[in-house]
Amino acid sequence: MVNGFNTRNIKLGGANIREKRAEILEYFLKTYELYDRLFDILKDDSVFYEQPEPLRHPLIFYYGHTAAFYVNKLVLAKKIERINPKFESIFAIGVDEMSWDDLNQARYEWPSVEETREYRAKVKEAVLDFIKSGEFSLPISWNDSFWAVIMGCEHERIHLETSSVLIRQLGIEKVKETPLFNICDKSGEAPANELLKVAGGLVELGKTHDDDYYGWDNEYGHFESRLKEFKASKYLVTNGEFLEFVKDGGYQKPEFWSDEGRAWLEYKKPSHPVFWVPSDDGYRYRALNKVIEMPKDWPVDVNYLEAKAYCNWLSKKIGKTLRLPTEAEWHRLREYSGAKEEPRWGSKALANINLEHYASACPVTEFAHGDFYDVIGNVWQWTETPIYPFEGFDTHPLYDDFSTPTFDGRHNIIKGGSFISTGNEVLSASRYAFRRHFFQHAGFRYVESDNPVNDQTSVYETDSAVSEYLEFHYGDEYFGVANFPSKIARIALSFSAGTSQKKALDIGCAVGRCTFELAKVFEEVIGIDFSARFIKNAVQMKEDGVVRYKIKQEGDITEAKEVFANEFGFDEESISRVQFWQGDACNLKPHFRDYDLIVAANLIDRLYDPQKFLKNIHERLNFGGVLLIASPYSWDVLFTSKDKWLTSKEESGFAALKRILSDNFVMLGEPIDVEFVIRESARKFQHTVSQVSVWKRKS
Repeated sequence: MVNGFNTRNIKLGGANIREKRAEILEYFLKTYELYDRLFDILKDDSVFYEQPEPLRHPLIFYYGHTAAFYVNKLVLAKKIERINPKFESIFAIGVDEMSWDDLNQARYEWPSVEETREYRAKVKEAVLDFIKSGEFSLPISWNDSFWAVIMGCEHERIHLETSSVLIRQLGIEKVKETPLFNICDKSGEAPANELLKVAGGLVELGKTHDDDYYGWDNEYGHFESRLKEFKASKYLVTNGEFLEFVKDGGYQKPEFWSDEGRAWLEYKKPSHPVFWVPSDDGYRYRALNKVIEMPKDWPVDVNYLEAKAYCNWLSKKIGKTLRLPTEAEWHRLREYSGAKEEPRWGSKALANINLEHYASACPVTEFAHGDFYDVIGNVWQWTETPIYPFEGFDTHPLYDDFSTPTFDGRHNIIKGGSFISTGNEVLSASRYAFRRHFFQHAGFRYVESDNPVNDQTSVYETDSAVSEYLEFHYGDEYFGVANFPSKIARIALSFSAGTSQKKALDIGCAVGRCTFELAKVFEEVIGIDFSARFIKNAVQMKEDGVVRYKIKQEGDITEAKEVFANEFGFDEESISRVQFWQGDACNLKPHFRDYDLIVAANLIDRLYDPQKFLKNIHERLNFGGVLLIASPYSWDVLFTSKDKWLTSKEESGFAALKRILSDNFVMLGEPIDVEFVIRESARKFQHTVSQVSVWKRKS
């Protein structure tokens, strides 16, 4: 790794604004440039449009995404203006492989690589200008505008790693070697692994908001657990060790795999780890930008499902009960081993981390931490723990869906960092989680432990905004006002009666009540919302038939509630007709089309470009299809810049709506007013009136 790009984490405190500004400026420039240099590995620009993982966007998305993120967060913080609204939409969402992602190959019309490079250059200058001139105080706090800059840097460093994983999945003919990313040239036979004692003790996790370093929302709060003594493997499991599992037919023996693992085996049909390359004499190894002889003493790269299957196989083989460590056990191991935190590293990292040694894994015998090796660094380590919020968790106002979509029991925590982990990722307090079939530069070590494996997954939704919407959709009725999503569905169904009722789209579906109601009649219903937090709960209702949430009474007093799908007449047949997607109403994927009914309830006054949505929505609807628009026209600059409001001094919101839609639609009947009530607490409610108009697409 070229030393010119190496950085250490920025301390949020200090006494000198000028020096801190210079430090942030350097951190941003090195972050931005290093991410650019990663894509130099691609053989030519055509590779930007390759899709190495079918469930994820092509690489051009990730190249533009990190730049758009800086803009979107600083615009949200009201510190800069938009640079390219189209790019800031198209590159905004669709990053993570979640359960509602699609396998449809229809994609956006992506911009050219040169256009994206030019956009990145403009964003760079805008952020530099803000860093040079923006005001801030020390220490930089959670609510400071400069937090958004550091957030952007840390976000880009996450994508440095995740994009490198995607690049590593490309065909070797699609990449080239570059001097910046050097692969370790040392390897040998795998060492004999063994279980070593880890003394028990109290583990306390969670940061406070006066911590020295930046953190993501899930790091704050408090958790503690007292652990008994346990044993952990001296080394990370190596390619050589895992080869024995492969040779023994581990991928063909379902008894070693969980139900989820067996489903993944059926879907992917793997016979070896993803970065192993079959050869005449066995297997070779795919590093970031080259294929090398199998390094048997390097850690194996696998997903959680493979790691778990190996533990089950080895347990049977040696007659012990082995599993992956919990998050708390990993922290206890780190403390017991004496593995040092970044501030105590000195001139060079004491692990294969932060790109300070290699741009690949290395022998598991190279970096000792007490009696153990690679407690941090080399590759991430899967844990048994699905990510959950600590007590006191709160979302950040600029990035409220960083963590909450992963609090679903399906995303397991990885710890320790990898060779390419930088920034926040190298800190032991960091908490990252991925779906269990996900590939990262991640491996594992195993433990023999009597400590309980507690599922700490949040049972009740505690995000106040989401809980309010869950109550709005599925909870009690207040002041005699009927349930709004249900009434909207009834109106839509009455106007669509007598037309084809095959496909419906509920755009801005929130947590999904209207979507489910439409599926009682329609053969296929898609619910789309921009918020992953909302979609997560809609998906939970679909998959589990229940959602649980806590609503505020007063102060910190809450009431726990649970609602079941069958309470609303949603049976298995109607639920099976529903799909939920995260999406941008102003920039939908091309395959969202050919609908017989589209519902957009309380949506247009929350869009960044409502006129664009209204002008184009007919393209998604069949001739003779029905469109329902509901809006209270409660414009807010937080969502829609004032120049984009439909309401003006010259024209009401409905008049503008009628003018825009008249080219492609005829209105059915007159608009009607529909009340709705949103409960904020036991004694505070929002009472609003939405105007509902229904339209038929002209032939």
